Amino acid sequence: MKKSSAEWDNPLFIQVQTQFEAAAKKLCLDENIFQRLRVPDKALIVSVPFRNDDGAIRVVPGYRVQHNDTLGPHKGGIRYHPLVTLGEVAALAMLMTWKCAIVNLPLGGAKGGVQIDPTQLSRGELQRMTRRYTSEIVNFIGPDVDVAAPDMGTNEQVMAWMMDTYSQLKGYAIPEIVTGKPVIIGGSLGRKEATGRGVVYCLIEAAKVLGLALDSGTRIAVQGFGNVGSVAVKELEKMACKVVAVSDVRSGIYNPQGLSYQKLSEWVAQNRYLEGFPEAEAVTNEELACLDVEVLIPAATEGTLSEKIASRLQCRLIAEGANGPTTLEADKILEERGIFVIPDVLANAGGVVVSYFEWVQD
Repeated sequence: MKKSSAEWDNPLFIQVQTQFEAAAKKLCLDENIFQRLRVPDKALIVSVPFRNDDGAIRVVPGYRVQHNDTLGPHKGGIRYHPLVTLGEVAALAMLMTWKCAIVNLPLGGAKGGVQIDPTQLSRGELQRMTRRYTSEIVNFIGPDVDVAAPDMGTNEQVMAWMMDTYSQLKGYAIPEIVTGKPVIIGGSLGRKEATGRGVVYCLIEAAKVLGLALDSGTRIAVQGFGNVGSVAVKELEKMACKVVAVSDVRSGIYNPQGLSYQKLSEWVAQNRYLEGFPEAEAVTNEELACLDVEVLIPAATEGTLSEKIASRLQCRLIAEGANGPTTLEADKILEERGIFVIPDVLANAGGVVVSYFEWVQD
């Protein structure tokens, strides 16, 4: 494979391209199709100026990448994160193409992002920034061209602002421009929980293949306690599985007797982070991943399972709730060690499945 051009230089993009090359060889994919799919169709870079609460103007970079629309309109989330880059967004857009194809949806892949930390913005600043970003990409997206959805750092409120701004600029209501919006304005029940539930449904099927019982004796560790991780914890608790460790952006916690979803969610609602949770001991994300458990669910960010960690894992099964959580080097080690992995393009596809239903109903 030729080295990717400079604009795509990013560890995740290189990883996704390398994985695609390996898959293409195994599939004996036609060279012309391979070349067509190895890079995105289009990419847009915009400046996003908005006013802070103190009146000062701030400008941050924004991106939207469309990978492929052979199967249908581009579809993919909007990510707000201080480390977002064009290469990362391009990689995630490629993954969306594979994801939609795997679950047989008539959609292609896309992704968007703004390089900003949403936790450091007031509600007013977040709204102004979102509306300006939408206005900057308004002629690049469309209900039959490119449909947005929530991702890391965004939620149904952000989608509502995007829909409202897009509709104002077009002159009439267009609810289908985004999915994952509030039910009251055309959203779907269960969309917020869909990705996390999808991870658990995939886990159930994989456990059958492995002959692994999912019951009170099953110990599970979850990296991430956001929209994906928290829902997975809740669903696993309903199945009587024992979630012994969870983590967030700051820290991880561990209790060999199991953790209560209700208590965790109440603590996070009051304190924002898991740090200091009284009924568990503190652990790092690396320590959490290497615990003696049957199942590991990486549901945080990309690259959390490195080569170093992969060689120390004790789990039998990994369900990739996050996009690209396992590095190329770690992938090889997991295969050599016989650890069963449900890849991200399948494990976390529940969100786009329900997004498709929402898009169709609108």
